Amino acid sequence: MPWADAGAPTLAGDGDASAPGSFGIVGFGRMAQALLLPLISDGVIAPAAVRAAVASEASARQLAEAHGLVVSTNPVAAWGCSTVLLAVKPQQLEAVAAAARPPGDLPEHPGPLGETPLERPLLLSVLAGVRLERLEALFPGWVCVRAVPNTPCLVRSGLTGLAWGQGVDPRRREWVRGLFARVGEVMELPEGQLDAFLALTSSGPAFVALVAEALADGAVAAGLPRLQAQHLAHRTLAGTAALLHERELHPGQLKDMVSSPGGTTIAGLRELERAGLRSALIEAVLAAAARSRELA
Repeated sequence: MPWADAGAPTLAGDGDASAPGSFGIVGFGRMAQALLLPLISDGVIAPAAVRAAVASEASARQLAEAHGLVVSTNPVAAWGCSTVLLAVKPQQLEAVAAAARPPGDLPEHPGPLGETPLERPLLLSVLAGVRLERLEALFPGWVCVRAVPNTPCLVRSGLTGLAWGQGVDPRRREWVRGLFARVGEVMELPEGQLDAFLALTSSGPAFVALVAEALADGAVAAGLPRLQAQHLAHRTLAGTAALLHERELHPGQLKDMVSSPGGTTIAGLRELERAGLRSALIEAVLAAAARSRELA
């Protein structure tokens, strides 16, 4: 689908200087949607300000119709924006960088913070494992930020780790923090800690989902109907997480609160220790962190 000519970007919020003037998205998958759609629904950015690029015509048509946005397989317009969210697969990075617009070819309208066309455009990368050093080498002339958001951002309960590239001034840092804060909690970390952050927060939901599935399977084996078992497993995990967080409990404290001498819980915990659940989860996080480092 060819790019539509929407004219000058339309700002939401009566031209508030903090609202994005142009927002490009290269790779408009689930995570990019999770980050963008709250900005639109909250009135921070108007749909007309967005230029998104995806790989297939079918995806472009579907996303354009579903969200009322300009979506294309041609990334030229997306790369012409003053802010670009880069959300492709890490393996696609080299090809995407080769297709990016030259850094000197800046738009003639203000960016998210009202920048003039002389200021360097802002690149927000959510690519797993891709270091700032590599981003800055592939996208010279851009100010780069590395972000590690997780899947619960889809329901605004996410965690995002941020590491700053060279030249990200305090004003832009504040704007980027505000963007990701709309979908959850934001933490600023040294880039060297982002692999561990990713392993826990981005891979962690899959590990927790596996635990939820196994708990439900156990309940089915013990006699509960499947749908009821799944619902109860999900609610048990959600309630446990809320209790740990709101009471600021150490996990061991909660374990001891539930475990009565000679009772059902300690019998189950004995089996988990015998099976090596604790060690398996530790190794899973370490393996995910190691793989993140390999992707660099």
